[in-house]
Amino acid sequence: MSMMEWNDNLVLGHSRIDADHKRLVGLINQLSDAMAGGKGKNVCGHVLDELIAYTRTHFAMEEQLMATHRYARALDHKTEHAKLVEEVLDFKSKYDAGTVTLSVSLLRFLVEWLTHHILESDKDLAQAIPPG
Repeated sequence: MSMMEWNDNLVLGHSRIDADHKRLVGLINQLSDAMAGGKGKNVCGHVLDELIAYTRTHFAMEEQLMATHRYARALDHKTEHAKLVEEVLDFKSKYDAGTVTLSVSLLRFLVEWLTHHILESDKDLAQAIPPG
């Protein structure tokens, strides 16, 4: 069962951003499936690493678009990105050390953060730049 469903409400009309968001939703679901399937720490850790890496790639792409198009709210948007990366890297460090485990609450946090970020911040960004 998917933790997060891709749906038309999440489509912003910017092909690059939408494709990345769809991939991020897929990675959250992969992480959920690995956790629910009782996969080992190595498998879950690998999926979490992939999610972190792809998130960074996506954020870099968005931030390049912001710079190219002189997006007025770029600083606020970049701050949201940096805060999420910091929180997830902190979690990953604790996960690797064995002091925390994957949980439904972490997955819910990721789903809620991504949904809110898409529907608020990224929607505003997509409306401010030419469709790509």
